[in-house]
Amino acid sequence: MMNPQPRRFFLALCLLALLATPAAAAQEGTLVYRKVFKGSTPEFTEIRVKADGTASYDIRNLSDDAEAVPFEVGPAVTQKLFELAGQLSYFRGVELDTRRRIANLGQKTFRYEGADGASETSFNYTVNGTAAQLLQLFEGLARQQDHLGILQRRMRFDRLGVHEALVQLEVDMNRKIIPEPEVLLPTLEQIAADARFVEIARGRARALIERIRGGK
Repeated sequence: MMNPQPRRFFLALCLLALLATPAAAAQEGTLVYRKVFKGSTPEFTEIRVKADGTASYDIRNLSDDAEAVPFEVGPAVTQKLFELAGQLSYFRGVELDTRRRIANLGQKTFRYEGADGASETSFNYTVNGTAAQLLQLFEGLARQQDHLGILQRRMRFDRLGVHEALVQLEVDMNRKIIPEPEVLLPTLEQIAADARFVEIARGRARALIERIRGGK
């Protein structure tokens, strides 16, 4: 009977080799999305997501001080981000900008930072389908965190403005661009339960809570 030890040793070597591949190593890195568009609102957006889902966002005007705010990205969205980046070779030698004459839509940059260095690519507009999906996810995360920040600020300083902020959130939910609306639930629940806010705002918050919990 054949000794199983050499076979096990061979399989272990194969596994180690697989883990050492660039694709596997990339899963330990950080993906960065940056958009600079002077004159827009906001002018600067940066989202950083690590492979374990820890992340930060910096959304502001260019004249404001940088302030990276930590947040968490769920496993499904994190996996999709890295999957799409992998399909784009983690931006090594990838040209995404279209050669067509397009109006300035803001300079966008995808960047990967890992143990073996960094790689990035920038574009104004792209027709690459994979890049468009990645862009949509990052923009969605930026919008999601922007909505959360606006709601929390208005809850503290502008209670009458909460309803308007909820309307804008609902518009983006209707457009299906908020990737993880469930992260907004604690804030929405606080609004719905607080009698200091006008009833129309509380009612809209309750409707959004029901919608999110129903997966709609």
